[in-house]
Amino acid sequence: MVLADASSSLRLDLSWVDYLMLFIYFATVIGIGLAARRRVKTSMDFFLSGRSMPAWITGLAFVSANLGATEILGMAANGAEIGMSTLHYYIIGAVPAMVFLGLVMMPFYYGSKVRSVPQFMLKRFGKPAHAVNSVAFAVSNVLIAGINLYAMAIIIEAMLGWPQWVAIIVSAGFVLLYITLGGLSGAIYNEVMQFFVIVAGLVPLTMVGMHRVHGWSGLKDALMHTQGVSELHLSAWRGTGIGDVTNPIGANWLAIVLGLGFVLSFGYWTTNFTEVQRAFSAKNMSAARRTPLIGAFPKLFIPFIVVIPGLIAAATIGNQFADGTLEYNDAIPKLIQMYLPSGVLGVAVTGLMASFMAGMAANVSSFNTVFTYDIWQEYIKPKMPDLHYLRTGRVVTAVGVIIGVGTAFLAAQFGNIMTYMQTLFSFFNAPLFAVFILGLLWKRMTPAAGLWGYVVGIITPTVVWIAYLNDESLFGSATAETMYGAIWSFVSVIVVSVIVTFLTKPKPVEQLQGLVYGVGTVDLKADVVAGDAAWYRSPALLGTVALILCVLLYLPFI
Repeated sequence: MVLADASSSLRLDLSWVDYLMLFIYFATVIGIGLAARRRVKTSMDFFLSGRSMPAWITGLAFVSANLGATEILGMAANGAEIGMSTLHYYIIGAVPAMVFLGLVMMPFYYGSKVRSVPQFMLKRFGKPAHAVNSVAFAVSNVLIAGINLYAMAIIIEAMLGWPQWVAIIVSAGFVLLYITLGGLSGAIYNEVMQFFVIVAGLVPLTMVGMHRVHGWSGLKDALMHTQGVSELHLSAWRGTGIGDVTNPIGANWLAIVLGLGFVLSFGYWTTNFTEVQRAFSAKNMSAARRTPLIGAFPKLFIPFIVVIPGLIAAATIGNQFADGTLEYNDAIPKLIQMYLPSGVLGVAVTGLMASFMAGMAANVSSFNTVFTYDIWQEYIKPKMPDLHYLRTGRVVTAVGVIIGVGTAFLAAQFGNIMTYMQTLFSFFNAPLFAVFILGLLWKRMTPAAGLWGYVVGIITPTVVWIAYLNDESLFGSATAETMYGAIWSFVSVIVVSVIVTFLTKPKPVEQLQGLVYGVGTVDLKADVVAGDAAWYRSPALLGTVALILCVLLYLPFI
C-alpha cells in the first residue's frame, strides 16, 4: 500500500446529512466511553473489563480491532494491485491461526490467569525474557498505532480537506478520550459498534460497484482489458511454483504457506496482545475460547467488502493507477466519491473513520495494559494500591496516544506502510510465536533458551531486512522478504533455543503446571455457565466449520 499525497481528485462534496452522520457517530463514541466509565472501579475493570464480557461481544471486538486503516485501505489497495492473491491474508493468513488460538493456546492463556501475553512469558521463562518481551511489545505497538494514525490522517486530508496535522490530532484526541474514560470496556463496546458501521459503509459500496461493472463476469472481462492486469490477478495460487514464481506477490507457495500462513499468521493472531486482550476480557474459559472462533467467521467474509472493491477500482479506474494519477491506496476513497450519493456517502465516510479509530484504539488499550502491569508494576512500582495502577493506566493511555502521534510522522517516511507493518510483525511476532510454541510443547526448554531464542529471533529478520534494502534482487518483492524473514526468524529461534536448553538448567516441573502441554491439567469446564454446553457453542465445532469455509472460499480462486 503506497500512500498518496492529498489530492483534490479525492475531495468529497459532503452534504449536511453526511456531516450529521459523522457528528452522531462521534457523539456515540464519546457516549459509550462515558457509559463504560461508570463500570470502571478497579485496574482489572480498566485493563480487562473485569473479565465480564460475553463471547459474541469479544468475538466481534476481536475482528474489529484488526479492521484498522491499514486493513481497509491497504487490503483494498492490494486487491487493486495484486488481485485475489490478497485472499491469502484473510484465509491461510488468518483463520487457521485464529482457530489454533481458540482451541489450543487460549486454555493455557486464560487458565493461567495471566493479564497479558508478556505475563505468560514471565510465568514460563522468567523475568529476563519477560522484560525484553514487554519492551519489544510496547515499542512495536506504538509504532503500529502511528501507522494507523498516519493512514487515517492522510485519507481524511484527501477526502475532507483537513490539514494532515489537524486530522492526526483530532483523531488521536477522540481515541484518547473514550479509552481514558472507559478503559478496555469503552474500547470493546466501541469496536462492536464500529464493526457494524464499517460493514454498513462498505456493503453498499461493493453492491453499487458490482452493479456498475455488470456483476462478476463483467468484472472479470473489464479486468482483462485493464493495463497491468493479467489472469494471475483472478487467481490466488497460480504462478506460485517453486522456481517458477510469476504471481504478483513474488513468493512461491512454500513461502506463502510457511512464511505467511504459519509464522507471520500464527505469530500475529496467537501472541499479539492487541488481539488476544479481547479474549482475556471474556467472562469465562468457554467465552475466551470462542472469542477468536466467532471472530473467524466475519473475518472470512471481509474480503468481499474490501478486496472486491479493490478489483472494481482496478477495472474502472485502472488507467489512473497505471499513469500515476492515483495511488492504489486511493481505491476505496475514489469509489466512494464516484458511486455513493449523499446520505449513503456519510455512512461510508463514517465507516472509514470507524475503521481508523478501531485500529488505533486497539493498539493503545493493549499498550497501556502491558506498560502498566508488565513494566510499571513488575519492575518500577510494585505492591502499590490498586487505585495507583488505575490512575497510572489513564496517564499511560495519554502518553501512548502522544507517542502514537509522533510515530505517525515516522510512518510517513515509509513509502509502503503495509510492508512496513508486515516487517514489524516479522521482527516482533514471529520470534515470540516460535518461543511460545516450543515452550508449550517442550517442558525441558529453559528460561535462558526462551530469552536468547527470542533475542536472536528478533535480530535475524532485522538482518534479512537490511540485506534486502542493500540488494532488492534477493527477494521477488518487499512482501516476499517479510515472509522469508519470518521463516528465518522462526528457524533461528528453534536452533538457538535447543542449543541453549542443553547447556542450561530447566525449571522444576512443578513450576510448569498449566503452562506446558502434558504438565498438569487445564480445566476447560470449571467456570461454565448455563448455555455453554449447547452443541452450537462447541469450540471444536466452530473451529472445524471455519476451516471448512476456508477451503470452500479458496476453491473458486485456485
